[in-house]
Amino acid sequence: MRAVIAPEPGGLDALVLTDLPDPEPGPGEVLIEVAASAVNRADLLQRRGFYPPPPDVTDVLGLECSGRVAALGEGVEGWSVGDEVCALLAGGGYATHVAVPAGQVMPLPPGVDLLTAAAFPEVAATVWSNVVMAAGLGEGDIFLVHGGSGGIGTFAIQLASALGARVLATAGSPEKRELCVELGAERAIDYREEDFVEVLRELGGADVVLDNMGGSYLARNVDALATGGRLVVIGMQGGTKGELDLSRLLAKRASVIATSLRARPAEEKAAICAEVVARVWPLVGSEHVRPIVHDRVPLDEVARAHGLLEDSAHAGKVLLVP
Repeated sequence: MRAVIAPEPGGLDALVLTDLPDPEPGPGEVLIEVAASAVNRADLLQRRGFYPPPPDVTDVLGLECSGRVAALGEGVEGWSVGDEVCALLAGGGYATHVAVPAGQVMPLPPGVDLLTAAAFPEVAATVWSNVVMAAGLGEGDIFLVHGGSGGIGTFAIQLASALGARVLATAGSPEKRELCVELGAERAIDYREEDFVEVLRELGGADVVLDNMGGSYLARNVDALATGGRLVVIGMQGGTKGELDLSRLLAKRASVIATSLRARPAEEKAAICAEVVARVWPLVGSEHVRPIVHDRVPLDEVARAHGLLEDSAHAGKVLLVP
């Protein structure tokens, strides 16, 4: 099979398209012939050497894919060769074939074509498991998402809006802020010119904040919380360390939740995927949530795809097509 690896940590030139042996599905696994994958911030970290795959996981990059079932491992039921599917991966999506635990394989979202479906598994599982399962976002809650025009952000805005939350998002350019409002945000905050803490204070604070910045935003995110608010940290674009005044957290009876999806046990990821299919896919089918795809890039131009994310020159997802 053709696949992309990063044998040595580095810049865009560290990405290597190479030939590897075809994977074989083990017991409980499904082999997928990949139609498309997608680029995530975690892939950029892995390329730089900061986010290695979990033990016994392939070095091939890629945390999600769509495609057709090519073979079934021992004990797999409910799928047939030729079925069109999408899947949440621990690695291996930047390839022509990938083997994945059957619990992480999902049907295509209603009304979404095979290639575009690659835009959904990682963002849907990440947002649902963090914003709803962990933070308990509900109708009428005030929700703030940072990076509202990115893959996670565009999905989170739509999902939270569909659940009846009041949504605010941070974004840079006027075009990206306009997209956030179009997707359901009642306000898009220019993080270069406005203080999101002051904006949230005017509203009484955020019930849930979804943050991909990490250390550099930690204290300000806590300041932006309402009493009983929940800060969910899922990324470290702003560094791994920050200073937290615990008295502020205690005074608000607030909580900070930090999670990752990739290293969770397969049974946990299977439970998340089952919730996504049951609770999120109907929202896609009813057009409350739609895929936002910036570009479709051939696999042999993977460096260009990574460059789009590094330069924040995208809105929504960047897909890779083998």
